[in-house]
Amino acid sequence: AIESALRPSDQSVSCRSGNRSMRVAENERRKKAEEPFVLALKYFSDVQTGTPVTGNDEFEKNLVLVERVAYSNGLSPEAISIMLEFAMSLRMGSSPCVRVLKCLLPSSVVPQEAVVRGVVWLNVGKMPITTQVLFLKWVLTVFDMIDAKDQLRAVYGFIFSFITEENLCPFVCHLLYLLTRKESVRAFRVRKLMDLQSKLGRQPFLLHLLSLYKVFSPELVALSVPSRVKSGFKNHNSPWKVALAAVQRRNGAQIASAISLALPVGDRTSSRKRKHGHLQIPVLTSVTNKQPHTEQNSRKKLIPLVQIQSFDQLLKTMHQIELPAQMGSLLGSGLALQYLDCVQEESALLRLNFWLGCALQEEFLFGSDDDAAHIPEETLQFLDKLLSAQHFLQEGFSSSDAFLYKFLNVWDGSLMRPQILGLLSNIPVIPALRKLLFEPLTQLFFTSSLFFKCGLMECLNSMLVKWLTWHSVYALEDDLDISLGSHTSVNMTLSGFKDSVMELVHFVGRLASVGLQLEGCHTLLLSFVLDFYGTVCDTFLKFGLPLVVMPPAGVFYPAFFAADPISLDRLAHIMHRYRVNLTSAKNQEKATEAFHISRQTFQEFNHYLVFMVNCLWNSRMFKPGMDVRLSEELLQKSNVPQYWTRFDLIHHPALMSYAFDFHQKCWPGRKEMDLNSIKVPEPWSWYLQYLFNQGFDGLKDFFQSNINQHSSSGSAEAC
Repeated sequence: AIESALRPSDQSVSCRSGNRSMRVAENERRKKAEEPFVLALKYFSDVQTGTPVTGNDEFEKNLVLVERVAYSNGLSPEAISIMLEFAMSLRMGSSPCVRVLKCLLPSSVVPQEAVVRGVVWLNVGKMPITTQVLFLKWVLTVFDMIDAKDQLRAVYGFIFSFITEENLCPFVCHLLYLLTRKESVRAFRVRKLMDLQSKLGRQPFLLHLLSLYKVFSPELVALSVPSRVKSGFKNHNSPWKVALAAVQRRNGAQIASAISLALPVGDRTSSRKRKHGHLQIPVLTSVTNKQPHTEQNSRKKLIPLVQIQSFDQLLKTMHQIELPAQMGSLLGSGLALQYLDCVQEESALLRLNFWLGCALQEEFLFGSDDDAAHIPEETLQFLDKLLSAQHFLQEGFSSSDAFLYKFLNVWDGSLMRPQILGLLSNIPVIPALRKLLFEPLTQLFFTSSLFFKCGLMECLNSMLVKWLTWHSVYALEDDLDISLGSHTSVNMTLSGFKDSVMELVHFVGRLASVGLQLEGCHTLLLSFVLDFYGTVCDTFLKFGLPLVVMPPAGVFYPAFFAADPISLDRLAHIMHRYRVNLTSAKNQEKATEAFHISRQTFQEFNHYLVFMVNCLWNSRMFKPGMDVRLSEELLQKSNVPQYWTRFDLIHHPALMSYAFDFHQKCWPGRKEMDLNSIKVPEPWSWYLQYLFNQGFDGLKDFFQSNINQHSSSGSAEAC
């Protein structure tokens, strides 16, 4: 029994011993496999200056080995440092430099010290200009993988000195753009950039760097920088794109946000062959892949954003936050968006917009049309994440707006419709609405299906609500200037804002009028149109904007003659709200001369009001002075009895079923249906109460506010 009790223990000990032996053997095999690679790195670390390349078999063998490891699993930080030092120091001349730079594929992070030493080597020796360009392209490609940026920013002035080299200038500007902080902006640097611009012209890369300088020190940059600069910085990752993507897949980690997002803007031939599905939100990670309590972080007292777990913790460490390595990862974290909204760091927003602009424009504007029929799920998830971030911040990103202005010109109206319309609704108030938005949307509206028309109406209504809400929150009472967004310093006067809102409302009115004709006054489209004017009618009281715009005849009359009671009731509610807003505006106009609603608006309202009252209440549909006019001869030929009553509260097509039901309940014994009997005073009041009890609150409010019921024939009370 004792022996049997010991056997399991003996077996367990034997099993553990066997596993340990296997691990030891595996480690030995790995060491043997790694030993040639270690020896290769030692060779490049110790090689002497002047060693020849031609006929050097040892050099070729070691470099092939390093390339094999780099292209399969990537290079460690130590290997990156050794190989970069070897290439930039030109110990074996400039011929191996390009080959080495192209195989610098990091497996995790890039040491900052190695990059700084590489920058210093640019000014030493006789390195060919093409090799210098390739090095800068590599730095830009792996920028988000560099483990820290403090030493790079410390040599900001040294990097800036290369800006005078015409071939290096675009890449140096891009690197400076990523490194710039407020303390980096100096008057002499602004002057140098301005001198370069006078020499090279208004180059986009110079304008982008100047725009960032202007954000930090507007008093130093007197230049008017365009809000949208075409193709400011290109992506320079072509030499490493495919190889880095392969390393990324093997290592199962996100390597660099720029790698999987885009091709160079100028590489149009290869970009046409791209397929959708490269849009991914990077994982929120620290700038370094080290533990949080490193010496460097302790010295700087920075806390990586990825370590913040609650909003309370975010508030306590708001000014100690270290931004993530990949700015695109901010879109996938609620706490990161809260930090972005609270702090509103301009450099972070500019980098995020740059990343997002490259992602959207390269993916959709330069993608293949053959892939439009099938959109991968990850692309839709990316756009949904972007929409969620914009809804959280309650405003859009300038890069997504710029993308939309271009994309609308090539959009077919069906590709990712919910996501595109959602992004479109977040566009802020801008000048040049007609050219950027109205012209492409007009073409899409009149050539698309009913459901697109309804979706666009909903989108424009949401856009208007956001404009008006934003106005009511951000309008400044002292000078009536309105900031175009919490992330920009551009201002718009109240008059300019009113003009933009009025232009949008008139644009929707034109679309709705023609759209209702094209779709035969379809009830679904009419519902979305009335939703829009449900917003417009309350611009003054609900949103505090001194503006009232009446719907056009092409919207009012289809809603009035609609066969469904809901549309008629909603029209009555809209007219009631117009009356309330205009009455309040009229009273305020008397109190202050600075406020004014045009007399034409009052006239239009009174005109619609009289028409509705005469038709619904007074049964005077085709009487002289009414808008709807038909010859007496034609009306007689129609054989419609009492044709002037056909659109009153009893005979209106939308309400006749209710009149029938009321008649049967009021006079259940009658065999003949006489709807005119409802007009007797006592049944008439019962019928009105019956209608109002059916939920027609719009009709109830309209008649209670507009009808003088003391007379037998109701009269409209005009504003």
